[in-house]
Amino acid sequence: MRQNRVGEQKFYKLFGHFSLALLIGSSSVYAQSFEDFKRSQAESFHKFKDERDSAFSKYLKQQWKAYNVEFGKERYEKPKPTIIPKAQESKIKSVGPKVNISLKNIKPAPIEDDKKVVLEKRDKLEKIKESVKKENVAKTVPKDITFDFYGTQVGFDIAYKIKNANFYPQNQNGITSFFSNVASSEYEELIRELKRVKKAQNLNDWGVYLLVLKLSNEIYRDSDNAKLFSWFVFNKLGYAVKVGLVDKHIVLMFYSKKTIYSTPNYSFHKKKYYVLSHYAKGNIGRVFSYRQDYPGSTKPLDLSLESLPYLKKDMKTKTLSFKEYGKTYRIKYQYNQNLIDFMGTYPQADYETFFNAPMENTTYRSIAKDLKHYLDGKQMGDAMNFVLHFVQKSFKYSKDEVQFNREKVMFAEETLYYKRSDCEDRAILFSYLIKKLFSINVYGVHYKGHMATALYVPMKGDFIRLGNKKLVVADPTYINSNIGQAMPQYRGKQPQNLIKIQR
Repeated sequence: MRQNRVGEQKFYKLFGHFSLALLIGSSSVYAQSFEDFKRSQAESFHKFKDERDSAFSKYLKQQWKAYNVEFGKERYEKPKPTIIPKAQESKIKSVGPKVNISLKNIKPAPIEDDKKVVLEKRDKLEKIKESVKKENVAKTVPKDITFDFYGTQVGFDIAYKIKNANFYPQNQNGITSFFSNVASSEYEELIRELKRVKKAQNLNDWGVYLLVLKLSNEIYRDSDNAKLFSWFVFNKLGYAVKVGLVDKHIVLMFYSKKTIYSTPNYSFHKKKYYVLSHYAKGNIGRVFSYRQDYPGSTKPLDLSLESLPYLKKDMKTKTLSFKEYGKTYRIKYQYNQNLIDFMGTYPQADYETFFNAPMENTTYRSIAKDLKHYLDGKQMGDAMNFVLHFVQKSFKYSKDEVQFNREKVMFAEETLYYKRSDCEDRAILFSYLIKKLFSINVYGVHYKGHMATALYVPMKGDFIRLGNKKLVVADPTYINSNIGQAMPQYRGKQPQNLIKIQR
């Protein structure tokens, strides 16, 4: 019995050694299988819908490098005047034919009780109802996210993986992980819907920029996550956009062929990428990033505004007034507050963008109608001079640093809206009105510290030569000056450049 017990003890001892060896061996096999399992799960988890994403995800894991910031270029070499001189009031010699301002090419606002308009609206509504019936029922279900975009409610469905994508750890690996999660999500419908809204609202690149950033900030509370998602979307929309790291936070950089002033930027392949979130806020130091763009996404951000976005009407009325030879003139007009708010977000694009942007039809029609009352019957020289004095005297002069705490170029519509403006704002407004009302060639005249305009008209006075042409100076900031009178400190000086108004 004792022997049996000893034998049993030996047996169990041997079994124990065998079990331990088996356990160690099986653990090793298990560990290897589990790693294989994790790898296979990761591969299935990131099933990219676009073959570019797989290659780009691998590329993002490669060594990044540091890029030095380039300070944002300032628009003026010299400060703009703080105090504007006034000229002595004087009448000019009347020249040219008599004026009769035409409003034929401007479509009037429809009259609600017009039978034709009512019938057209009814037919349009019927067509809309029919198209809604044909649409997928899913599209009528409330969207995951809805928000106001300059007066218009827009909505989007957001895939589960997009909502849960997170920038962690806060380094290069976190960026790659975020990208892989979103790239393997059901993002296609969201991209299609963004394109649909872009088309429906006639958004230019800046409008798309605002829309995507607004959407991203609605999805994520964390700004780094929002920037990473914006980066992903912009790349899918074809824009050349990069991200980088500065102190463990995300920096979003947009390629632009044209200079965006007062905005820090970085050079990749001799192409400038701008950090728009830091416009007029100073520089942010060097950034760690990658060199190659997302495959096929090479489109630069173009800030030109060739046609206005379709924004919901929030029409308001304003009256401008000025005095001329003791008489008060009043010009009443309408403007869309949503459009003013949209324009107010613009960074410092090139001057051509502002000089060539259109004015909303209702705004121009209302102001042209009141100006017509004063202009019709005058000779061309007198009529153009009246418009010059209207722009000179209807607003107070103020440098942008005082009014906005930064340099800000206004669209013509904005200059009408704000009580104060500076030289470039008035030059843009005046050039728009003079071109639209009288169909003559006009140029922006950019000096080192000032902006005026010049007209291609047969009138005498201070001029600038452009080839064989003599362009007569008209300064919308030099109060009381007539066409042909340059501000004293710029008289006879050659400007840095001329901006041709193509509109």
